[in-house]
Amino acid sequence: MTTTTLAFLVPLLPFLGAAAGLLLGRTAPGFVRPLAVLPALASLALAVTVAVRQGGGQAIDSHTELTPTGSVPIELGLHIDGFAALVAVLVGVVATCVQIYSTGYLHDDPRYPSYAALVSLFTSAMLLVVYSGDLMVLLVGWEIMGICSYFLVGHYWETPEARAASLKAFLVTKLGDVPFLIGLFALATDAGSFRITTVLGTVASGGLHHPTVVALLLLAGVAGKSALFPLHTWLPDAMAGPTPVSALIHAATMVAAGIYFVARLLPVFQASAAAMVVLAVMAGVTMVGSGLAALAQDDIKRVLAYSTIGQLGYMAGALAVGDRGAAVFHLLAHGAFKALLFLAAGVIIHASGTNSLAVMSRMKDLRTRVPDAFWTMTVALLALAAIPPFSGFFSKEAVLGAAEHVAAGHTEHAPGAAGWIVLITGLVTAVLTAAYATRLWLLAFRGHGAEAPDHGRQPLSMTAVLWVLAVPSLAFGLAFGPLPDWFDGRDLTPVLTTSVLGTGLALVGGIVTYGAWRHTTALALRVPLGAVAAHPDADAGQVEAEAIAAHEPAFGDVARAPDPADPGRLLLGPLHRHAAVGFHLDAVYSALFVRPVRAGASLVRFLDREVVDTYVRGAGALPRWLGTAVRRAQTGNVQTYVSALLAGTVVLVVAALLVATGA
Repeated sequence: MTTTTLAFLVPLLPFLGAAAGLLLGRTAPGFVRPLAVLPALASLALAVTVAVRQGGGQAIDSHTELTPTGSVPIELGLHIDGFAALVAVLVGVVATCVQIYSTGYLHDDPRYPSYAALVSLFTSAMLLVVYSGDLMVLLVGWEIMGICSYFLVGHYWETPEARAASLKAFLVTKLGDVPFLIGLFALATDAGSFRITTVLGTVASGGLHHPTVVALLLLAGVAGKSALFPLHTWLPDAMAGPTPVSALIHAATMVAAGIYFVARLLPVFQASAAAMVVLAVMAGVTMVGSGLAALAQDDIKRVLAYSTIGQLGYMAGALAVGDRGAAVFHLLAHGAFKALLFLAAGVIIHASGTNSLAVMSRMKDLRTRVPDAFWTMTVALLALAAIPPFSGFFSKEAVLGAAEHVAAGHTEHAPGAAGWIVLITGLVTAVLTAAYATRLWLLAFRGHGAEAPDHGRQPLSMTAVLWVLAVPSLAFGLAFGPLPDWFDGRDLTPVLTTSVLGTGLALVGGIVTYGAWRHTTALALRVPLGAVAAHPDADAGQVEAEAIAAHEPAFGDVARAPDPADPGRLLLGPLHRHAAVGFHLDAVYSALFVRPVRAGASLVRFLDREVVDTYVRGAGALPRWLGTAVRRAQTGNVQTYVSALLAGTVVLVVAALLVATGA
């Protein structure tokens, strides 16, 4: 079987699994789990085969015209180069792990068949984006992911949090998709084709007429899909969905799609120095802002959500300095350890019965309840904090090294200003990342207080995949040697200066956070918990709603006081309350967009009801009144008719006499 045929089957198998799962979910429930796992596993095997055959060599291209358009043709095509092949393997690995994990996590969920089918469809759409050689076909996968995220984030639709989060994710991403679509049309108009290779050839020959406008339009869609500032606000709220969905969205689909798109079309953005600087600013604000916000979150999943935003900022920063090799390297490494973090968090949530780090910090020996999650999450957090020799160190160092290279003026592929922005904000974020990673580990696993509740042993399907993902989280970074052959050839070997600086700052962030935790813990042990809860400044925290499924104790009914031993409060000081709510960006959007739109809608509603409907009702009232008068005259009484006739005759006679007399 040819490589092209295998590549077509990679996204097709999960799609067929999704269709079969939806059709057989109710009539043959015994087939639901095999239909969820086996297509993803087969797709992974085929993706690995395609990657081995491609081997980082010449890109595989295959195109066939879908339909004649009379102008710009739309083609079903494949374009598989080295990093496309590797990203497809990442998607397959994470999707397979998520499907296996979900068989245990959502074992008692009555809506599991539709959930599993949507995950398969989500996977198929991302694989279509990865392999697509035509921008319109890529857009199809791009939009399918958007609608799948709406349904999956809103899986627990009984809760208002899930309904609001799914709607917010859909609308915010669509807000970016509108200019994104305009940018695609402008790009195809200049190139005369939607084929990616043709578009890149047009850019290389200087045929792109308005590169800055096109690049900025495309960046709007990328910001929405990949949760970059300022369209990142949907991602933390998306934690209302099941935890495996969070792992899939954050690690291998949805948020990775925007970064992958920029990497695939990087020459389009490099054609405009202004667009590269804008991308660098977006990346810098995203990194630092999300790091501060993560340090103030109480919900363990929201900490990881803001962590994802920050790591996406690193990837965008690598692209802003013109190094897609470093960006995709970090995308691959991050996909492994972030999937592990979310799936391990699901095990911890199941064991503790809460999402709250404050509550977990009051449970001692939680780590002994979940040894698999404890050890694997420790590995993943070390990778997140970029501590050598874990994978995150090598991939993050590749980003910082690329930024330092541009800042020093050693390349013309990106403006020097972009290099300085990414380098400085990247180093600041290294401190913040290590700080919130250390805080999460301490609050989750070094708690003091009552024994952790015993919710039973986690299924093997949930714990086994943690160890599978722990392997690349630990060892994938060591692949920095052969990876350049799969990318653009730039050496990804760590640079001594940025390695020492980045690692040193990460260690400082971790040590300072540990010291703050020791201080606050000692203080908390001297203060009764009731006194803390009664303090007028105590924030009730996030209120949990009752569990929807046996394995998702998200959002409870009991309000709780903040953790008195939270080092984040001490480190952030007065900034904490602002960081906890994402620096009020949602409130800003509400004031600038939501309230004006609602006010406009209320005005239109008033005009429709009180003005337009008044004319409509008036137009119908006159005939109705005339009809009523005529109807009342038709009594059917002969005496009434004769009396009216006589009265009319008398009136006519009198009128005639008056006229005659006057004459």
